[in-house]
Amino acid sequence: MKLAEKINILLLGGGGREHAIARSLAASPRCGKLYIAPGNAGTASCGTNVEMEATNFGAIKQFALNHGVGLVVVGPEEPLTKGIVDFFESDPELKFVPVAGPGEAGAKLEGSKDFAKGFMMRHSIPTAAYRTFTKDEVEAGEAFLETLRPPYVLKADGLAAGKGVIIAPTLDEAKAELAEMLGGKFGAAGSRVVIEEYLNGIECSVFVATDGTNYRILPVAKDYKRIGEGDTGPNTGGMGAVSPVPFANDEFMRRVEEHIVKPTVSGLAAEGIVYRGFIFIGLMNVNGRPRVIEYNVRMGDPETEVVFPRITSDAVGLFEGIVCGTLDKYTLTVTPLCATTVVCVSGGYPGDYRKGFPVTGTTTSALRAATPPLQEGNCPRAETIVFHAGTKCVRKEVVTSGGRVLAVTSLGETMDEALARSYATISSISFEGMAFRRDIGQDLK
Repeated sequence: MKLAEKINILLLGGGGREHAIARSLAASPRCGKLYIAPGNAGTASCGTNVEMEATNFGAIKQFALNHGVGLVVVGPEEPLTKGIVDFFESDPELKFVPVAGPGEAGAKLEGSKDFAKGFMMRHSIPTAAYRTFTKDEVEAGEAFLETLRPPYVLKADGLAAGKGVIIAPTLDEAKAELAEMLGGKFGAAGSRVVIEEYLNGIECSVFVATDGTNYRILPVAKDYKRIGEGDTGPNTGGMGAVSPVPFANDEFMRRVEEHIVKPTVSGLAAEGIVYRGFIFIGLMNVNGRPRVIEYNVRMGDPETEVVFPRITSDAVGLFEGIVCGTLDKYTLTVTPLCATTVVCVSGGYPGDYRKGFPVTGTTTSALRAATPPLQEGNCPRAETIVFHAGTKCVRKEVVTSGGRVLAVTSLGETMDEALARSYATISSISFEGMAFRRDIGQDLK
């Protein structure tokens, strides 16, 4: 199977991840018309935004048929866990339109922490010891906590918008959190809670594209989840990211591939799960040995904002390899430049925050004034890109519409150079209540 030489593409989602993917797709000579649903103020510069929710499968069907869509790319996890791939494959009118992403069975790797941990155990993939508890097993959960050393890791089994993981420093706090989680703190997502041992190390994110048999390991990244500098305060969807990651050297990545990537891809096939999409493997580096913290079934955000700008090979070709089973024929090329992104968020995030504030300083002229591209002859060797996340256009004005508003990505010869460019750009950007972390990447020095 092979896609048409030029195809119309529908990209589902509306965050920074989708803006980064849209930018790479739009740069491909094989991209015909690019539609983004629902998109944001930034994706509008890459293609056509469509007022359509990524989980409205009926509307997506009609749009795909009416606009000659030849490929659907799914950005966020919710459409995948709700079965959009199965919906397309079971519909006589849609089954010839390939969708990049796993079916509902494969999406359980993210949709259920308990399923993911069980999968790792079945396929001898290194991870933390764990047990899962329901609301009728609070006392058993407390007893298990007493067998562990602090701090304590508690995870809502289902999807909780990136906020369902609690790390409690004391046993009393862990027991209180367990009761709150099983009592409805995260709604249905917390009807079961996974408790696992704390792994002491440093995290990184490994992204794998797979067609179910073949795979390509994309650039490794590290993200920063907590709102406060020094990794303090509550978890967010992500406050920044860097790529490459210095400690993810050849030996570390050899272990990742042999002990995690290969058994994950082969394990899915062995269980009869057809998986054509991305696998996001959250890893902990424990004294040079990788351990899996979690799986996600899509690209991460804000990691995509540093991973995709480093990929120099054709993006449509990457997705073609995924959906057509030909990834073994796809040559992945990556720039040696470093990429960093710093996320600008609304005041009050990840708690309550206000929306609708004008955003200034993101025009092309403003960006060039803040951080002119480095040059080698006539070829730009570094640049700054402002990826939009929580924005929309109201009467031709860009305003805030979410907690994470912008991801300011820069490329540079070194991480410090790239970070300096990102922060210089942020100094020209403004919206009411804007906040960001000033220590992205500093723990890697």
